[in-house]
Amino acid sequence: MNTLLSRMKAVVPGKIDGKAAPVIEEIAVPQPGPEEILIKVAAAGVNRGDLMQVSGLYPPPKGAPQTLGLEASGTVAAVGPGVTRWRVGDEVCVLVAGGGYADYCIAHEGSTLPVPKGVSLIDAAALPEAHFTVWTNVVDRARLKAGETLLVHGGSSGIGTAAIQLFAARGHRVFTTAGSADKCAACTKLGAARAINYREEDFVDVVRGETDGAGVDVILDMVGGSYIARNISLLKTEGRVVNIAFQQGAEATLNMLIVMLKRLTITGSTLRPRSHEEKAAIGRSVLNEVWPLVEQGRVKPIVDSTFSMTKAAEAHARMAGSTHIGKILLTP
Repeated sequence: MNTLLSRMKAVVPGKIDGKAAPVIEEIAVPQPGPEEILIKVAAAGVNRGDLMQVSGLYPPPKGAPQTLGLEASGTVAAVGPGVTRWRVGDEVCVLVAGGGYADYCIAHEGSTLPVPKGVSLIDAAALPEAHFTVWTNVVDRARLKAGETLLVHGGSSGIGTAAIQLFAARGHRVFTTAGSADKCAACTKLGAARAINYREEDFVDVVRGETDGAGVDVILDMVGGSYIARNISLLKTEGRVVNIAFQQGAEATLNMLIVMLKRLTITGSTLRPRSHEEKAAIGRSVLNEVWPLVEQGRVKPIVDSTFSMTKAAEAHARMAGSTHIGKILLTP
């Protein structure tokens, strides 16, 4: 540790011209505790949870730092007591409950994965949050099985681009929605069987037409609002829908008779507040099931743009404007 700086720059919630915004502060370099590692950050991924935290709507879990950032990539700079999987100098990408937008961040060793072969250290920051989220929701919670169909809303997002590639590579027919012709073209290129421009087409009608009226087995939704009832109408018997965000709102009026008659499952989850043990279990699945596809080039980190951490407010504005395709990254 004596070769490390004692102070570092970090991005925290603050205000610019009286409005909530990410701002740079100088804080102490954190020290790794038991089963923790210290990462010298090469890049951090931007997520909507970061924007919500800046707005005061998504406070970090107890014990997590106020520093923004739910994922990062970099080099192990120090290890805490009990760490067995990692050594100083290892190149890794990490899922964290906060702290990624900084020169250094702390990660639990179970939420840390090696940078896949063939992926740059910078681009690796685009992988953890999306793939942990996609795997635990689509596979663990929605139980997508071989031969089943999947609808992914928000296909051009970081999570959407990851889900399309992953499940197309695993042999599923994947449908998706996006908000422009360019975004739809990008989703199709990534493996979507049909990308639906929701500004011009009704995704329910299109998917029914594409499936001879059958609908789909599983839906991954981050929109909510009016989509909730429409999703339920589109599911096959024994279908499952999993919500991971509610950009249009979390409330809806449902006909529960349809849910009962079709034996549907409606579920959802959050990732950030889960225990280290839960995240480590997801990480093992991602390492075993997803990383081989990444190393084969069948699943790739899709990076929309990269900003300096001093430009975090600009990066957040790009995400808020929903013009991006894939992940937005920050570099120290």
